[in-house]
Formats: sequence, C-alpha cells, structure tokens
Amino acid sequence: MTLQQLKYIIMVVKCGSITEAAKQLYISQPSLSSAVKELETELGIEIFIRTAKGITLSSDGTEFLSYARQVVEQADLLEQRYSGKKTGKQLCSVSTQHYAFAVNAFSNLIASLDAEEYELTLRETRTYEIIEDVKDFHSEIGILYLSDFNEKVINKLLKENHLIFTPLFTANPHVFICSEHPLAKRKQILLGDLDDYPCLSFEQGEFNSFYFSEEILSTMPHKKIIHVSDRATLFNLLIGLNGYTICTGVLNSDLNGDNIVSVPLVTDERINVGWIMNDKAQLGTFAVSYIEELKRLIKEYGY
Repeated sequence: MTLQQLKYIIMVVKCGSITEAAKQLYISQPSLSSAVKELETELGIEIFIRTAKGITLSSDGTEFLSYARQVVEQADLLEQRYSGKKTGKQLCSVSTQHYAFAVNAFSNLIASLDAEEYELTLRETRTYEIIEDVKDFHSEIGILYLSDFNEKVINKLLKENHLIFTPLFTANPHVFICSEHPLAKRKQILLGDLDDYPCLSFEQGEFNSFYFSEEILSTMPHKKIIHVSDRATLFNLLIGLNGYTICTGVLNSDLNGDNIVSVPLVTDERINVGWIMNDKAQLGTFAVSYIEELKRLIKEYGY
C-alpha cells in the first residue's frame, strides 16, 4: 500500500467516478482502476461497490477512507515540517442548514487563514442531505438542530449512520419578519398573530418529512405557506410579502441586512443547534478551527 494509492482513493470519492478522478489526477482511467483494484486485493476488502450507475463506497470502504484521509493529512504535515515547504492547500467541506451564523463563521475563518492555497466547500442544503454528506465523508461537519419533536427520528438516523451530534447552543424560537411588518414592533409574538401572513419554509425535496423540516412547529397548519430553497429568496419574500419564518433568532445584519428583525415567539419549544461528524473520522485542522469559530461567534451573539 502506497501513499499515492490512498490519494487515488480520496480523489475517486471526491469526484464520484473513476473517469473524472483520472482526469483530475492526469492519469489514464485503466491505470487508476488498476491501482484501486490492486489495493482492494492487497487489503482483502472491496472499497467500492461498482454498478451500472457508477461507484459507491462499501461499508469497508467508508471506514478505510477515514484512515486514508488521516494518513495523507499526517504525511502532508510531516513533509511540511521537515522539507521547509510552505503550508499545503487546506481542504474542508461543511454542510449546514440555512444558518447565517454558519456562513459568518466560515467567512471569518477564511479571512484569518494564513494559507496561499485552499479548497473549501460550504453547502447550505436539506436536512437529509446533510446527514448523507457526513455519512459518506463528502463533508467533515454537518450543522443541524434537534427539538423535542424531531430528536427521536433524527437521533435514530444518526445512530444508524455512525454519526455523532455535539450541541452548540440552545435557542428560544424567534420569528424573522420585515422591519416594516405590522408585528415588527412587538416585544413577542403569539402563534395566532401569524395566521394571516405567509409562512416561509425551506423545502426538503424528496425527504419532505415534518421531522426533517428546518423550522420547528412544522405540523402546525398554515393558511398560506411558501417553500423556498435558499436564504436569499426567503428574505426577499419576507420583505416583499410580509411573510415570516420561525428560527433561532440569531441574526447577522452584515449578511441579512437591516430590513429583517427577530421577534421572540411565545412557545415552550426549544431549538438545540449542533454539529455532526462521522464517528470513524478524525477532524482536520480547518474543521476544528471552524467549530471553535462557531463557538466564539455564538457566544458573541449572547448564547
């Protein structure tokens, strides 16, 4: 087993296909396929499951990938330490529900990076896809929330996929509305006050279960509801339609502007926001720093 073979496996997983990985590695597809097969034979495991639709990691392959990434990262650090080379390219991927503070922490950390090269990914995506991303090692970290309503279902799914949830903070639910909204001056809002206004919710695609909703009280009936896929659209509709959404209340004016306000919602529900990781993984340097920046930022917001 060679370091080069480990890098090959990591690239195949990243690209999702041997053909694309071969292009990125500037080698022929047969050469890459042969190298992967030789490694599987040597180890006595099947790293990839091959079908007509493509390749996916096997259960053995998922565990192997975690070790491979650790070895490659440690080898890079060793080379940098004793070769006098500059710090290598930083790599990290994060998947998150649509939280402005997650974007803000990511931005802050990149601005402070002392690195000439990096390749980082921040995906604001659906709840189920966050879990899938971390399970399949497409992301090191996933950010989502638990509540009394969804925690049994989400925790069961996390356990089945060998994922660990670590709390970041617990928030009292708030309502995001336009600063010109008729309810904007209220000190608090009752659920009944929202009946006549459009409710905005992030759509969850194929897995559109109440348990995967990014908003608490997802089973509450609405006379008007609009599903959106990104934060920019949601905030535009909050302003244009006097709509509302229920969230953590963590608002960043640099990212959200001054046209949106956060008003406490009267409810016994709580939002427990946290991060997930694969229990077979060891977080890289950027991922660890990102979590620390999240904690610092949340504390700055008063949580």
